[in-house]
Amino acid sequence: MRVARAAGTRPPSDCNTHQVDPGRVRRNFGLAGADGGGDDGLMKVVEINIGPSEALAPVESVAALAGKGLKGDRQFFEHGAEPGDALTLIEAEALEDVGLTGAQSRRQVVVRGTLLNDLVGRHFRVGDVECFGVKLCEPCLHLQQLTRPGIIKDLIHRAGINADILTDGQISVGDPIIVS
Repeated sequence: MRVARAAGTRPPSDCNTHQVDPGRVRRNFGLAGADGGGDDGLMKVVEINIGPSEALAPVESVAALAGKGLKGDRQFFEHGAEPGDALTLIEAEALEDVGLTGAQSRRQVVVRGTLLNDLVGRHFRVGDVECFGVKLCEPCLHLQQLTRPGIIKDLIHRAGINADILTDGQISVGDPIIVS
């Protein structure tokens, strides 16, 4: 049952899907951002953070298993992940705006140069791994308790996306993001 809310509001834990504007996707991909090494205009992975919940750490590369998640991560599901539970991604630009690191955001893959919200409902590749954007990954009270008051408001509608992993492969820092 849906509850009526004031226009433009949504509770922090509500991760509804986001409508995709294909024209906006075509106009914006590959045009924004770059890594610290210079503006090459590419959409790419700039950071990967995995591990047990209390000890997320950066890695250069990780095995992605279709329908299960990232090997070695707290959210790896040996017997199969629910839709959208296999992979989380967040924009480096959003993290910079709010002063968090990738590990502090609790997202697995940090990307630069792409509008992740526009990947909901779309197929895309992270390196050679095919993925499907399932829903927005809104900030939650747990994130706020681990970081600082106000982070929910600061990251609402820009805290990344949840995605399915459709093919096995390796995801590495520097891998391009390619929209199908």
